[in-house]
This record gives sequence, C-alpha cells and structure tokens, in this order.
Amino acid sequence: MSEKITAENLLHNLVDTFVEKPKKVSFFEEGNSDSVSTQINRLFGREKPVHHLLGGGKSADVMLWRNKKISASFLTGATIVWVLFEWLNYHFLTLLCFALVLVMLAQFLWSNASGLLNSTPSKVPRLVIPQEYFVNIGTIIGNEVNRGLRFLQDISCEGNLKLFLIVVASLWVGSVIGSWCNFLTVIYIGIVAAHTLPVFYEKYEDEVDNFVFQVLGQVQNNYRKLDAGVLSKIPKGNLKGKKHE
Repeated sequence: MSEKITAENLLHNLVDTFVEKPKKVSFFEEGNSDSVSTQINRLFGREKPVHHLLGGGKSADVMLWRNKKISASFLTGATIVWVLFEWLNYHFLTLLCFALVLVMLAQFLWSNASGLLNSTPSKVPRLVIPQEYFVNIGTIIGNEVNRGLRFLQDISCEGNLKLFLIVVASLWVGSVIGSWCNFLTVIYIGIVAAHTLPVFYEKYEDEVDNFVFQVLGQVQNNYRKLDAGVLSKIPKGNLKGKKHE
C-alpha cells in the first residue's frame, strides 16, 4: 500500500527543498567542524559560490558590484527611466521626439556656427548605429526567452513535484505583484532586487542561511503543535465506505 501524502509530509518536503538538513559529523571529524559548517544549512543545499550560480560572467560581476562604476551606472539609468515614465508621466514617444529635437538642434547649431566662424564649414559626423548591435540584442533576447521556455518545459515534464510547486507558486506571486503595479514597475523592482539581494546575500551568507533555517524550523514546529492540538482532532469522513455503498 502506498504511503499516504499528509499535510505534514508536504511541509517536510517543502522545508527540505529550501534548506538542506545538517549533516551528521563523526567524532573524528569534529576537529574539522569549521570546514564542515560551511557545507550545512545552505539554501537549496547549494555548494557553489553565489558568483557561479549567477552565471559567473559579466552579468554576475554587475549584480555583485565587482565593478562599482558599471553597477551604479546601470542602476542609476534604470532609476532615471522609471522616474521619467512613472513619476513624471512621460511617454516613450514624447521622450523619443524630444531627444531627436535636441540632437537635430545641436547639429544645426554646429553646422551653421562653424560656417560663420570658419571659411569652410566643418562636416557634422554621421550618426550610424551598426547593424550588428541590433543583431546582438535580438540574439540575446531570443536566447533568454528560449532558455526560459525550456526551463518551464523541463519543470513540467521531469515529474519533480516539489520543484514544480515552487515554480507555480513563484508565477502566482508574480501575477499578484503584476496586479498591483504595471509592467515597468515590476521590471524596475526586479532590477533593484538583482543589484541588491545577491550582493547582500554574498556579504552576509552565513547569517541569512541560519536565519532562514531557523524560521523554517519554527514554522514546522508551530505546524506540528497546530496539527497535534487542532487538526488531528477534526473527524475525517470515511470516503471508501461511501464509495462501496
């Protein structure tokens, strides 16, 4: 007879998914407790550093503030765009036309002023965006979209119930957040979180892991008390008997 799936077993599985259980250390390994302690109580049971989990490339360097100028510039640019569209209620077409007017005005003044000051007017440099730039952007976006679709399809087809429930819950949380604010605000929140949470976790890794482990353990203990005091006393109907009748 297959083992019944209870609410307590489901809670155990969810806790085990987020936090790896502490490993038992023998008497002869107690001397190396410092090195062993770095392998326990890690979120999702991970063993690799945060930089490697984020891809280990330039994007990981930006999110972990390896180059503070680039990270600060990217975050500042995203903040300016969000303020212009959300707080000042600008529209994309308005900003585009305004920027084009400024560029044309600068070129007009440059070409005419140089003709008045010099006998031969200077040539205004042409603004040409390389085609490879658009090709690279399209390739990057296409690769990321395809990778996301492959990830969701793998989660749906692999049969890992715990991981499937986590992804479904994450998508549900995203839909709830999306109902509170528009798409641009969600993107901005994601950018800010990507530039603050990883570096904060990398700096206070042990403290965050231990705190999450204690919180999940406390939730599990409280559920056991609730189950022993209330839920276990609720009478359960005999569904099998009704089916035979």
